[in-house]
Amino acid sequence: MSQDAYLYPGAELDLFAHARNWKRYWVSSLPPLRGDVLEVGAGIASNTSLLIGPAVRNWYCLEPDRGLLDRLRQHIASDPALAHCHAVGGTVAGLDPSLRFNAVIYIDVLEHIEDDEREMRDAAARLAPGGLLVVLAPAHDWLYTEFDRAIGHCRRYATSSFARVTPPGTTLRRTFYLDAAGLLASAANRMLLKQRMPSAAQIRFWDGVLVPCSRIVDAITRHTIGKSIVGVWERTR
Repeated sequence: MSQDAYLYPGAELDLFAHARNWKRYWVSSLPPLRGDVLEVGAGIASNTSLLIGPAVRNWYCLEPDRGLLDRLRQHIASDPALAHCHAVGGTVAGLDPSLRFNAVIYIDVLEHIEDDEREMRDAAARLAPGGLLVVLAPAHDWLYTEFDRAIGHCRRYATSSFARVTPPGTTLRRTFYLDAAGLLASAANRMLLKQRMPSAAQIRFWDGVLVPCSRIVDAITRHTIGKSIVGVWERTR
């Protein structure tokens, strides 16, 4: 899909931008990123500054929505912490095929892409040998709600579906779940509230109360349950 043809259907980016506890939690759970990194669907760069570490050489923010891309460029230009960032319009399939990255990451993005298997193949083809493909996504199809539909989710994921989308030439090194307490809140929304969009107060409660609880519960359950799932693939050939 071309950049001009794509318009992001969700309205939750600004709402979730202030979920600092959650962002710090999942960032701390990801493997260290180094070298040249491609962030697919970077949106308004609300995650980017939290992800960039000292071992990163160049960070490429890829965004197909022109309106979000304009905001992304403004954010990068105004934040000194993003000095190593480059805003790029379009999709992975449209990138120069000679480009190689040490990591390609999807943060709450892959679930929006209809042909996720092809997307993962395209991403893996851009990895340098030993490079990592990292995905954070909403977990469990049985939790799919009006909220998912409203923001353009095609699906939710589980360990089995991550295995399904494993690209040739890569090995799925690890999958794990995050936010066990949030899973209960999501289940309540699915069965009782049926909201298309959470309120700002609900986001504050989840981020301020449930996420700290999840840090404890997730450790006890060894990350076997949760409302989000992380997958880490390595390019091995």
